[in-house]
Amino acid sequence: MTTPLFSVEGVNVALPDPNHKSLLGTMPMVEILHDIDLEIEEGSVVGLVGESGSGKSTLGRTLVRLLEPAAGTIRFLDTDISHLDEQAMRPFRRDLQVIFQDPLSALNPRHTIASIIGRPLMLHGLAQNRRAARRLAQEALERVGLPTAFAARYPHELSGGQRQRVGIARAIATQPRFVLADEVVSGLDVSSQAQILTLLDQLKTDLKLTVVFISHDLSVVRRLCDRVVVLRRGEILENRPTAELFEAPAHAYTAELKAAIPLPEVDQGWLASQ
Repeated sequence: MTTPLFSVEGVNVALPDPNHKSLLGTMPMVEILHDIDLEIEEGSVVGLVGESGSGKSTLGRTLVRLLEPAAGTIRFLDTDISHLDEQAMRPFRRDLQVIFQDPLSALNPRHTIASIIGRPLMLHGLAQNRRAARRLAQEALERVGLPTAFAARYPHELSGGQRQRVGIARAIATQPRFVLADEVVSGLDVSSQAQILTLLDQLKTDLKLTVVFISHDLSVVRRLCDRVVVLRRGEILENRPTAELFEAPAHAYTAELKAAIPLPEVDQGWLASQ
């Protein structure tokens, strides 16, 4: 058997509770994730679903070690990254990339698109100078369907859909093994959503990416993901192949999620046709 890309065992995550600030200025901790066990196979696309506050984004950010678990183990390619400090995590950052929900806040408004995409390339030694970084940034823009001339622009000069493509270009430019896509289409109009989803579907095939896709839209998860992990109150209720889960949810909560959102029987090729 091949080693999973991620192996998560008994992970708990606690974060400061802003609703209960003490008189001394320190906030008490509230546990968000409880005893999470999860394996993610290389090349798979895993959907994380659940209502707001279920812990989807917390789990995603813990996987890429933007958050540190309070307990448990996270192994990436059989290396324990659970409690590595940022310096020790640096060699892994190239392979662990994130596409954020709000591309405008995720892109530095003072930097050009070339700089936004190119700086990580120089940081990870993939480009030796700015000229090389700009060339690779232009190649990444082309891959996500944007003109190379956009390299000279700033984020505020682009539309929401274009900014999200820049976020995707930055994520894939380092040739990562894993991408976390956190509600990446929730703020876009319907047309832009379809285009971004089509692009992600194409890239995960072309680049052989492993993707964790966080979304409230179960119809998108149904078409894009190989497996679905259902979270509720920080616990995993189901972790099953997508077709199997939608055919016969094993938990009443999953059935409620499915019933709450229209899920028409869509032709298998609908995403590619957008």
